Amino acid sequence: MPKILVVNAGSSSVKYQLIDMESDGGKRLAKGLVERIGLEKSFHTYSPNGGTKTQTEVVVPNHTKAIEQALQMLLDPNVGVITDKSEITAVGHRVVHGGEKFASSIIITDEVMDQIKDCQRLAPLHNPHNIKGIEACQELFPDIPQVAVFDTAFHQTMPKHAFLYAIPYEFYTKGGIRRYGFHGTSHYYVARRAAQELGKPLSELKIITVHLGNGASITAVDQGRSVDTSMGLTPLEGLVMGTRCGDIDPAIPLTLMRDNGISAEEMDKMLNNKSGILGLSGISNDMRDIENAAEEGVESAIRAEDVFCYRIKKYIGAYGAVLGGLDALVFTGGIGENSVVVRAKSTEGLEFMGIKLDEALNQKLNRGRGKISAEDSKVAVFIIPTNEELVIAEDTYRCTREK
Repeated sequence: MPKILVVNAGSSSVKYQLIDMESDGGKRLAKGLVERIGLEKSFHTYSPNGGTKTQTEVVVPNHTKAIEQALQMLLDPNVGVITDKSEITAVGHRVVHGGEKFASSIIITDEVMDQIKDCQRLAPLHNPHNIKGIEACQELFPDIPQVAVFDTAFHQTMPKHAFLYAIPYEFYTKGGIRRYGFHGTSHYYVARRAAQELGKPLSELKIITVHLGNGASITAVDQGRSVDTSMGLTPLEGLVMGTRCGDIDPAIPLTLMRDNGISAEEMDKMLNNKSGILGLSGISNDMRDIENAAEEGVESAIRAEDVFCYRIKKYIGAYGAVLGGLDALVFTGGIGENSVVVRAKSTEGLEFMGIKLDEALNQKLNRGRGKISAEDSKVAVFIIPTNEELVIAEDTYRCTREK
């Protein structure tokens, strides 16, 4: 039976899931997280499907040891879900940036690996760690296929007028400076699920997908194809996020650097790690903390909440124009799935577009899934929990079957 190990390697962590693709729609057998790689105290959290979650303190100096820890738990006689590592038939890797080289998932060869490394300059905070995960799995599973699934691939259907920036064209032709977009596996999954909820083919629908977490993005999906998305060359552009600024006047960093003697490295850190709702509120990058403080009347929290929701509403309106109509609006991600306030405020006043929430359903289905639009809403509005790991497993299974 095909069992796919899905690996998401970060700078100091490895998330993983083992998914049985023989089951209808794919069945998760186990999931885990190895964190604080390279630090004195590392931790491994593991949950077999239907079993009890456990956390153990482990020694994990590098990503290879992290994957070894995962394999050890998957094989454990008491809580494991396989009896031999040969039961794992392929490994699917999340790779953040595939540039223009990859419009779909692909089996990793030496040539593909070189091309992924070439994309490191476009995602220096992500791709190097994704590569460490791939190399660790190649070492531990030398005889099975490794597949790269790219966050950017779904957005490679964007037309040129949507992905080009109005800077000298040679920077695109020579350096690949353009909009790429991210969260592609999430946007694709929830758009597909929305089509199933509507009982219509994805190829006939116009859908806006809103992925809201610490990182946030919004995508216009026309007949199953991404035609525009809010993140750009990097995940910094677009919506306001937990610690990222989103859209700003390009002159702002230049002005701040000139007036305050801030270096390029310091500015990069400020825009990526000290801005967003954290920077606006001065309280937290967690929307739950912001909402709690806003309910208590804290002005800076109200300010952050208002800016966050306004930016979402503005993009929904813009992408309705891009699509020339709208059949469904989907909220996903930690905030999108769990925040009654954000869903309500970011759709308030959009009745002219045919978007109207059912207030009771919006409250009732919090932390759930389903339709939250009013009966007379022309646009169906859904909460759909994302499942990027399943998309990675599906693509990995497809690539290995086509081999």
